Amino acid sequence: MNLGKVVGTVVATRKESTMDGLKFMLVKHVDPDGKETGGFAVAADAVGCGPGEMVLIATGSSARQTVATNNRPCDAVIMAIVDHWEINGVDKYKKD
Repeated sequence: MNLGKVVGTVVATRKESTMDGLKFMLVKHVDPDGKETGGFAVAADAVGCGPGEMVLIATGSSARQTVATNNRPCDAVIMAIVDHWEINGVDKYKKD
């Protein structure tokens, strides 16, 4: 899993029919301090997240193991919205 920040949406009006009904989000990868690393992913949204939220992304074959993405040609999925993380007892991120 990777930490990321949702920075936008991706609209595809024509796509593989098994992907119908999925919302796609543009996610920037972040480091443990919450700083963007420069990497990004387009991920199917399985949890109803929105722009600005910190999320967990599963990639590869794991991305096809959510209820929303089961047996779909998906390589990245947002599978959790992050509320908080800490490192060595120090809060690094807390959702407003």
